[in-house]
Amino acid sequence: MADEQKIYRLLVINPGSTSTKVSVFDNEKELFEKSVFHDAPELLHFPKVNDQLSFRRDVILRILEEENIDLSTIDAFVGRGGSAYSQPGGVTAIDQRLFDDTKAAVGGSDHPAKLGVMLARTLALEFGKPAFTLNPTNVDEFCDCARITGISGVYRHSHSHVLNQKAVAEYHAEQTGQRYEDCNYIVAHIDGGITVAAHEHGRLIDGNMGADGEGAFSPTRIGSLPVMTLLDYIENHSVRDVRLLCERSGGFVSYFGTSNSDTVHEMVEKGDPKATLVWNSMLYQVSKMIGEMSTVLCGDVDAILLTGGLLRFDDVAETIRKRCGFIAPIAVYPGEREQQALAYSALKVLRGETQAHTYTGEPVWKGFPFMEE
Repeated sequence: MADEQKIYRLLVINPGSTSTKVSVFDNEKELFEKSVFHDAPELLHFPKVNDQLSFRRDVILRILEEENIDLSTIDAFVGRGGSAYSQPGGVTAIDQRLFDDTKAAVGGSDHPAKLGVMLARTLALEFGKPAFTLNPTNVDEFCDCARITGISGVYRHSHSHVLNQKAVAEYHAEQTGQRYEDCNYIVAHIDGGITVAAHEHGRLIDGNMGADGEGAFSPTRIGSLPVMTLLDYIENHSVRDVRLLCERSGGFVSYFGTSNSDTVHEMVEKGDPKATLVWNSMLYQVSKMIGEMSTVLCGDVDAILLTGGLLRFDDVAETIRKRCGFIAPIAVYPGEREQQALAYSALKVLRGETQAHTYTGEPVWKGFPFMEE
């Protein structure tokens, strides 16, 4: 058993679609948290997500210099993750296999969260320390019915804000004197990307693939579109154009040339009719998704949990409450609980209280053996 009085210093790296968030913890104590916003046009200078690696590293090093943190004092590097083959929930050690599969995006979703694993691994190797990730975007706990589409051999996969969704669900359960594993929640993460998921007794059994063009559109993503309409669009554009719209240049960026929600919401407050319609339509679509997830749970919903950066605007929760309040009680958790979750999971490993998973290099779900494909 590790010495519980020992102070472990952890660097937490959390790259998102519109931000880079960095924290340093001494055990459970957060020394600081800083988030740097990146408007979508700035990131579109990088053709691929991997091309952002040096840029994001420079952001991190600049923050650490401002906070007078010497990287040699870090005991473990913890990064948000995604893009590798699907993984089980929980904390995972970042090794070379996980780094390589993350870099190659073998899991099919090339989300900026992957850079957390890549940066943590790079720094850990440089300083000879361990690296960990927790609940990456590709955690797979889907029920079988959530996987099937109308095309044989084409399946839906779990690509979601799993880290924050589970962190908020666990926190809400704790605050209400319950266990996450005993509850049914609908969790909506509403920020640069938007995902809404059904959590049944501690498992995320269904949710939209936000970065894959499914669900509500968001500040950076197109959301769901009628397939024939999308095919008409592709005839005059390229597949690459559409991939960018799914991941980084859709939603607000397409309408306004910016992913800055403060800018768009200010336009709404001033009565701009275009901004008002687009903003309200986004919330309308989020509400529809919440209703959809309530049917996944057969109406047995203990609470609807709203989280993410856009909850800083009061009208977001108000609008969703009007449309969805009849389903279940609604609790609001603005921002994220990702930094704490990442740090605390690694701390438990360092203290010997839990053991980190080893990435297997194989997906959690490998298909249905009875399907002809």
